[in-house]
Amino acid sequence: MLTIRLSRVGTTKRPFYRVVVVESSAPRDGRFVEILGHYNPRAEPEVLKVDRERVSHWMGNGARPSSTVRTLLARHPAPPQAEESTKAAPVATPPASADETQAAT
Repeated sequence: MLTIRLSRVGTTKRPFYRVVVVESSAPRDGRFVEILGHYNPRAEPEVLKVDRERVSHWMGNGARPSSTVRTLLARHPAPPQAEESTKAAPVATPPASADETQAAT
């Protein structure tokens, strides 16, 4: 069975974690299937960067998140998709050249 859990990669007294997909019987820092992101609890505020599309893909294929990962995903919701990104950005007019400004006066 596959599990989405944290794997520690930080040094002594400076924890840093990867969010990984692993076989549930694998050791904490052992072989993984895929890295989905990272978690830094020491940053202020704490940082969680995760590819949520890949998380939903693996959960759709039967991977279960650990209780810690489940809590982190709930505490750091995905940013809302902006509808404005699908709209065309307004085109800025280029600045007038010196010849055009003299002709207008």
